[in-house]
Amino acid sequence: MADAAVLDSFLTALPLPTLAIDRHERIIAANDAAEKLLGHGTLGRPFVTVLRQPVLVEAVESTLADGQPRSASFVQGAAQSETSYSVSLMRMPEDGPLIISFQDVTSQAQAGQMRRDFVANVSHELRTPLTSLIGFIETLSGPARDDAPARERFLAIMSKEAERMNRLVGDLLSLSRVEAEERVKPTARIDLRDVLRTALRNLNPLAVEKEVTLVPQLGNDPMPVVGDADQLLQVFTNLIENALKYGKTGGRVEIAASMLARDRGLRGPALRIDVRDDGPGIDPVHLPRLTERFYRADTHRSRALGGTGLGLAIVKHILNRHKGRLQMESQSGQGACFSVILPTAAPPT
Repeated sequence: MADAAVLDSFLTALPLPTLAIDRHERIIAANDAAEKLLGHGTLGRPFVTVLRQPVLVEAVESTLADGQPRSASFVQGAAQSETSYSVSLMRMPEDGPLIISFQDVTSQAQAGQMRRDFVANVSHELRTPLTSLIGFIETLSGPARDDAPARERFLAIMSKEAERMNRLVGDLLSLSRVEAEERVKPTARIDLRDVLRTALRNLNPLAVEKEVTLVPQLGNDPMPVVGDADQLLQVFTNLIENALKYGKTGGRVEIAASMLARDRGLRGPALRIDVRDDGPGIDPVHLPRLTERFYRADTHRSRALGGTGLGLAIVKHILNRHKGRLQMESQSGQGACFSVILPTAAPPT
């Protein structure tokens, strides 16, 4: 009884879900975290009726047999909400019980999967223009060597593909920088009107080319925020440029600013900037995923217009750094509205 009490006290002191199995393959102790993970009523039961996953069962049997410490994996939950655990198994001295602890490694597993997906996406995005360039170079070196019209046409396409790769590399570097700075709080006090005016001035030639009218509604009052002017310029350049590219030719893009006495999400006063177009809109099913890297609602159209699939991911990270948020509203055939909400700067003392 004393040994059992000591074992129970030992397991209770551990923060991880932990249980003990005796040499008869029965669970003899479990802390509250383990019972929450595996269910109540585990004491006295054969471990195979509780730990039903073959890899873990095999590891338990092997460690009970030879006393060697081992590790295994354990997964719980449905496919869409799996929790992954790293399981450590160690036999106590003198033929004592086997101690099993479970450590939640879901975030590490998800991070690893995200890295693999990211590398696969980058490889795919680079492979397409590279394949085109290689093909055209081979053609120009052979059959089209003396065909001047074909050479001019192929060179124009090659230039476009090279520019696409250059944009992708530029956005990858930009994404890397904003991720590295995401936890560094900006300290400069700026007027957001100046940032918006610069973005509008820079994009006016594209608006003329697309025959789109830019309609700024910024008011006359200052828009004080604490932020990085260059990064916020990148945010609004991206959103307005998207509205120009994906909006209706000959249409309008409105950029409207408003003050919010209290924003529910930010729990305080905020500035709201709406960028609204009158284009074909976006099916609402795509909206929750638009800020994912390389996610596109219309892959073919996005690539044709020079999109890399990283712009809104960059916007999300910049706004995270500024403690702001991005809202998206759209319906197919009814245009789209992207709203940036930023906390206002406190008055200077």
